[in-house]
Amino acid sequence: MIKSAKPDTQSSVIRRIILSVILFFFIHASAQDTIPPAVKKLIKCYPDFISGFSNNYLLFKDGTRMVWDDGITNKSFKDLLEKPDLKDMFLQAYSTGKLQSSPVKDFDPGRVRNEAFFMKIYGSTEKQASQHLTEITWCPKLVGQKIRVTTINGLDKKLIQVSKELDEHPELKKYLTNIGGTFAWRNIAGTNRHSMHSFGMTIDINTTYSDYWQWACKCTNEDATFIYKNRIPQTIVNIFEKYGFIWGGKWYHFDTMHFEYRPELIN
Repeated sequence: MIKSAKPDTQSSVIRRIILSVILFFFIHASAQDTIPPAVKKLIKCYPDFISGFSNNYLLFKDGTRMVWDDGITNKSFKDLLEKPDLKDMFLQAYSTGKLQSSPVKDFDPGRVRNEAFFMKIYGSTEKQASQHLTEITWCPKLVGQKIRVTTINGLDKKLIQVSKELDEHPELKKYLTNIGGTFAWRNIAGTNRHSMHSFGMTIDINTTYSDYWQWACKCTNEDATFIYKNRIPQTIVNIFEKYGFIWGGKWYHFDTMHFEYRPELIN
């Protein structure tokens, strides 16, 4: 009597399935390992726009892509500001919490920005960016000022939370009144680079108690030398950072009124 080969066939099929599953997860894990950690942060922080990463390109959900590393090394500080790739935005690490010392020359974590990326997220024209704006009430108890900010990435909701926490600190009122600005489609003074205010994801608090490097040197020269100055209380900085905003007071080219939504640099 010839024995049936069915049990052996079933075992072979099961083994093949198991091996296929193991191979799938191995390939998937290997692909994940090739994604730079900074890219993973972008994917995490902008999930409505970014779909993945492949062959040195950041992939967007609309089918477009953007070069991650342009291969140019040893860029000057000027080139980093004016012609950065996506990778360059992460060259200087932003640290939360209190500054331990004044920033060293040209240490501006977050100030290097790939403009094309932010236009992709928030709008490449004033009209496009404006379509995503909404009005919120800034610090209803202490200030009650109406400001316009973007709804992209739920930024309006995050800024409402910032406002709510700051509202519990009446000792900070003078810094929070007369907001210096939110949305304004314009260039940074003395440059051809877009201000991040163009995208409605940045807020300047009261300029009366703020300090700015261009005011210190009375110039727009990036190579100028000046003395760091800050009058903004750490409590304000801590609350903004808690919700994904970086602070311009941590730059050598200090801008202490300036808070900018850059969760990829904090997460």
